[in-house]
This record gives sequence, structure tokens and C-alpha cells, in this order.
Amino acid sequence: MMRKAAALALVVSAATLLSACGAGGGSLFNRVRPDEMAVTRAAPLVVPPDFALTPPSPGAPRPQDSDTGKQTLETLFGGPSARSSVETDALNRSGTAAASIRSTVGDPATQTVAKGQVVRDILSAPEGDGQAASAAIPS
Repeated sequence: MMRKAAALALVVSAATLLSACGAGGGSLFNRVRPDEMAVTRAAPLVVPPDFALTPPSPGAPRPQDSDTGKQTLETLFGGPSARSSVETDALNRSGTAAASIRSTVGDPATQTVAKGQVVRDILSAPEGDGQAASAAIPS
């Protein structure tokens, strides 16, 4: 008798669990599912406005051929702007650099740049491919 009651309780609970799966009164494989296409509404088709585009004149430079950097700066900042009086004054006072300025500054005898001991050692190192290079850690 105990076995029959346990079997009957198992069948009733299984039927109860399976009845919850059939929402809407349909069977397990024939239930109502949401329509994926009904989630968003499609925007109506619109005719674009007429921008009065004209064909390019013969011999005019193509916009694609111009410098990309210049186009970017012009788009971001609206083209070149006038220099301020402070910037103009600083540029006028600075003058022009000599053509050999990089060689002069790199010369160990030049005192124009405050060079530390490490920079002096690097600049005064003999030329070569570095095969015989060695490093020493000062203590």
C-alpha cells in the first residue's frame, strides 16, 4: 500500500510539473513564442533632400587628392588661425636656426646644452657597430 501511494504521488507531481510547461493550453512543442521582428518598428522610407550637387568643373583639383592632414586640421579647427601677438613676438625674437645646429649641439666641446656625465660618455664614445661594447655600473 505504501508503494502504491508513493507511485501515485510521483505520477501526480510529474503531471503537475508537466502541466506548467504548456502555457496557453498548447502542447510542449506548440507554444506561443515572441516575434523577433516585432520588437522594433522599421522607420519609413524618406526621400533625401536635394543638396544641389553640381558636377566638378574640368581641371579643378579633386577633393580626394588633397593632403589628409590638412583636411583633418581644417575640419577640426576651421583652418589656420591668426597668430597672437605673444606668439609673433616670440618667433621674431628667436630668429632663424643655423643649418648645422644639430652637429654643433652634438659636439662635446659645445657648452650650449647642460650635459650630464652619462650624456658626455655617450657622446664621446668611439664610433663602431657595438660588438665590443661593455657596460660598467658605478658604485
